[in-house]
Amino acid sequence: MIEVSALRPGLGRILSRALAVGLPLAVLMLPALAFAMEGETAALPHLDGRELGPLWVVPFAGVLLSIAILPLLAPSIWHHHFGKISAAWGLAFLIPFAVRYGVAHATYEVLHVVLLEYIPFIVLLTALFTVAGGVRLKGALVGTPVMNTAGLAVGTALASLMGTTGASMLLIRPLLRANAHRKYKVHTVVFFIFLVANIGGSLTPLGDPPLFLGFLKGVEFFWPTVHLLAPMVFCAVILLVVYFVMDVTLFRREPESVPKLDGVAEPIGLEGKANLVLLVAIVGAVLLSGVWKPGIELTVWAVHVPLESVVSQLLLILITVLSLRLTSEQSRRLNGFTWGPMVEVAKLFAAIFLTIIPAIAILKAGTEGALAPIVASVNQGGQPVPAAYFWATGALSSFLDNAPTYLIFFNTAGGDAGHLMTDLALTLAAISAGAVFMGANTYIGNAPNFMVKAIAEERGVKMPSFFGYMLWSCGILVPLFALVTVVFFR
Repeated sequence: MIEVSALRPGLGRILSRALAVGLPLAVLMLPALAFAMEGETAALPHLDGRELGPLWVVPFAGVLLSIAILPLLAPSIWHHHFGKISAAWGLAFLIPFAVRYGVAHATYEVLHVVLLEYIPFIVLLTALFTVAGGVRLKGALVGTPVMNTAGLAVGTALASLMGTTGASMLLIRPLLRANAHRKYKVHTVVFFIFLVANIGGSLTPLGDPPLFLGFLKGVEFFWPTVHLLAPMVFCAVILLVVYFVMDVTLFRREPESVPKLDGVAEPIGLEGKANLVLLVAIVGAVLLSGVWKPGIELTVWAVHVPLESVVSQLLLILITVLSLRLTSEQSRRLNGFTWGPMVEVAKLFAAIFLTIIPAIAILKAGTEGALAPIVASVNQGGQPVPAAYFWATGALSSFLDNAPTYLIFFNTAGGDAGHLMTDLALTLAAISAGAVFMGANTYIGNAPNFMVKAIAEERGVKMPSFFGYMLWSCGILVPLFALVTVVFFR
């Protein structure tokens, strides 16, 4: 029976939080809205990356270093004040930028990233987090090596169908429950991030945002399925074998390998099946923004927001509310569902999206920007070098947003989807694989990475630090990607 009355207080808290964030934003936007409605909005200049020196990237580096170092050096301060620290780095970029380029230009850049990138990003993540968190896999699952490896394999397959975020949020909690008795479980979460949160999402535009951008630019829907299937399976099989060997070894060291189940074991089953339908609805809402082009835009302070994007976000918000209504509070509680990981991601990525503005502008400047050597290195004699595109796209996607990074190198390779899909198919495959695969190199390489980490830590798993995680990725993924280069992208 659906406990609608029990959910109302939760919805009330969500609405109050939404108002707490949305109301100040609305107040901030009022002058811009009024200006736009009067038809007096002048075209504001876009940020020219050719004019930006490396100092403009310092706040972004500060955010990354704070995420990497403070949880180790000052865990209590970070846990209680990470939102304030993130906001401070955001202001460290915004205030000098407003002084240098003017308040109007600063307002434009902030609204541009908020309306076109951050809000759609958070709305989609919230929908996936809420809907996937409403599906509870019941039953006495035990985290044996065979079960864990099978779970990682299933998650890898699902990631291209429902997105890396959807698959991660659907499976991470059952996997953590199944391994709650295990002493050694950090490696399971790390490989989960490698496979389910990243590499598994490489076969369709639904899997990962970079591929969806390619779809919007004219890349055929099933092109990644055909051209990335072999590299994805190659990586997945090797990682699953490595994980299985590691898990078997650690399983034998467990003080008690198989837990004793008291009483009658709960039969295997699913609660919250309505959320599976809502997951399909999320896919539909995302696809809508890619295939429906009414040609209508809403203009806010010279920022043009396509109508299809607004409609898609409204549908995702509706799906989120429906999920909360159709899932009992008890089921979510038994699933270990809390808003903590989502709040943490929202705060940290707000700073990342803001401070990344100059870094992306410098990349867009191509050979005329501060990162010209990286952009120039991917071509030799006027011809693209697939291996160089794979590593350049991947290296930047490990620390920057992999979606715009994909787009930059997509355009660097010519930007013609038809030409890239045929004559330069190997180059496009290298760009796509680099953006998706190497998002696993750091916690911030892809949004699900941080969410999985936060959920695991909430369940008592002592996850590696930022640099500790990179020891895992450098030790396992970098050699694997070197092998991928030799086999597929020479």
